[in-house]
Amino acid sequence: MPEARLSRVSSQRFLPAFKAIAVALCATAFLLPGAQAAKKEKPVAAKAAVAKKAKGPVPVEVKRNAASSKTAAVAKRGGRAEKAERAEKVVRGGRNVVATIHKKNGKTVVAVQRRSVVRVVEAPPRQSFGQMAGLHGTEDALDLKSSVALVIDQDTHEVLFSKNDHAVLPIASLTKLMTGLLISEAHLPNDELITITQDDVDTEKRSSSRLTVGTTLSRGELLHLALMSSENRAAHALGRTYPGGLTTFVSIMNAKAKMLGMKDTRYVEPTGLSSRNQSSAQDLALLVNAAYADATVRSLSTSPEYQVEVGNRVLQFNTTNRLVKSPDWEIGVQKTGYISEAGQCLVMQARVAGRKLIMVFLDSAGKFSRIADAERVRRWVEATHSVGSPAASSRNAAYQVAG
Repeated sequence: MPEARLSRVSSQRFLPAFKAIAVALCATAFLLPGAQAAKKEKPVAAKAAVAKKAKGPVPVEVKRNAASSKTAAVAKRGGRAEKAERAEKVVRGGRNVVATIHKKNGKTVVAVQRRSVVRVVEAPPRQSFGQMAGLHGTEDALDLKSSVALVIDQDTHEVLFSKNDHAVLPIASLTKLMTGLLISEAHLPNDELITITQDDVDTEKRSSSRLTVGTTLSRGELLHLALMSSENRAAHALGRTYPGGLTTFVSIMNAKAKMLGMKDTRYVEPTGLSSRNQSSAQDLALLVNAAYADATVRSLSTSPEYQVEVGNRVLQFNTTNRLVKSPDWEIGVQKTGYISEAGQCLVMQARVAGRKLIMVFLDSAGKFSRIADAERVRRWVEATHSVGSPAASSRNAAYQVAG
């Protein structure tokens, strides 16, 4: 019993010492952040003192830095205290929802934040004139992507297939077929040198060209590039340097169209970049027939590739119509065209199944759809309209679609 009593007395004797140690630890934990912050403030204060001795008043920047350091120290102490008070947990609920879970004053607090989503909506592609007119809604037996189509036997003038062939639409670079025909018929010197100028630069569609301003080529070279690879600056330079100038050339284009019976056709410039150059499938069939009669236009428009020397460089140009290189096709004359208002366009004279055909495809939807339409027509003609086929005439009526 005396031993037990002695033990209790000894414990009580050290109790004040334990309390003092606990208070000292708490004070250290509380004052340590402030001491650390004060250490960080010393360099700033020293700089301020030096600046004050050297230049008099303390610069505004130094005062501002000292104040911001003090604020940062206070914020840091508060942040540590808050961190000690609560532990946060972030939970993501899907791509746009974030939930933060933490404890505060002994309670669990859940904060849900929904992030705003900015959606970038691309502008819809610009509609062609044919789409705006509802021509793409016209159905046909061959399910063509072109809203306008016409297939005519060049010798008999028999219409094998037609779809919206009276519609008047922009014709894009099909315009160059008339440009090339007039330049060829004018018999101007093909070796005459022509320089590309700023006037030939496209301000209508801002299209690019490999023929930079200052490039000098012969008239024959420019004609080749205009008909084969649809070079806009080449076509414009040909019209600009025509005797009488560009205005005279455009008036001759319209006069030639009238002479050929192209009553729905109008030209305002020689490249086709303007949507005001317009025609119908029936009119374009007349133009293809006239272009086929010109040996120069036949040769240059069906050329697969061509090289020209520009300064110290040799530029390689290729046809815009890949059917020219196809062994399945025998093409006499051709021209492609595209601007957004016109869609994909193609005109050709070709021999198919023993028949000389004129094909016109306007306002086709899709980059390769005009080529696919031509292939579809060729296979259909081979199957139903080949020369000597007894079923040709009977099937013809079934496949014609009113325009």
